[in-house]
Amino acid sequence: MALTIIQVDAFTNEPFKGNPAAICVTEQPLADALMQSIAAEMNLSETAFLYPEADAYRLRWFTPLVEVDLCGHATLASAHVLWSEGYLSADQTARFQTRSGWLMADKQDSWIEMNFPAQPVQASYVTPQLIASLCCQGNISHVLKNDVNYLVELQNEAAVHSLKPDFDKLRSLPVQGVIATALADSDAYDFVSRYFAPAAGINEDPVTGSAHASLGPYWGEKLDKSAMLAQQVSARGGQLKVRNERDRVYISGQAVTVMRGTLADL
Repeated sequence: MALTIIQVDAFTNEPFKGNPAAICVTEQPLADALMQSIAAEMNLSETAFLYPEADAYRLRWFTPLVEVDLCGHATLASAHVLWSEGYLSADQTARFQTRSGWLMADKQDSWIEMNFPAQPVQASYVTPQLIASLCCQGNISHVLKNDVNYLVELQNEAAVHSLKPDFDKLRSLPVQGVIATALADSDAYDFVSRYFAPAAGINEDPVTGSAHASLGPYWGEKLDKSAMLAQQVSARGGQLKVRNERDRVYISGQAVTVMRGTLADL
């Protein structure tokens, strides 16, 4: 059985920027073990698998180590592939059934807007383990948490850029990952962030759409804004538009196809 894999750089309009995801569209579901093996072979932060189901697509996301409940950049990349490869026309909504419920994406000129459930955070303790894992004592303004991640607000953008986490210590935290964030220094963006998830096999994720399901409500309340422009300041970097609406967060980005290949004789 030959499978086509399309690699897409998400949250960017330039090749080799943003966050790469591998996308595999099939007619029928694949075995879980096979999907995990393919994700490990691709060795990207996420590999997405989707197949048609009624009037939508079943969508699942795998890191090199585990299946995850929600992934923004691979959802963006999946919608991009459905339109660019002719599975959907440009005026059709991409509808996905996932472990996080229904997700939808719409094409808006060169941008793709996704509709995600908000993942609000609550105030949490600043633990010695968290400080040691981020190696950032003295730069923390606030610590918040939900079932998925810690969200750590640092004093300024420079502190976010300069983080050099201890990934072994991060891996032992009782969450999937840590979002580090701060107000942007310039007027070009509202806030910046980085995301670390070694427990899921991703030391640093280049651009993390799902993290903005928490960042959107958090910064929206602090800045008294419903729509914001964000930058993830990893080495590859990426830009996102974020819009809050009740219990949903609309996250927009661009995407570009960079590679196409075939896995043969599986």
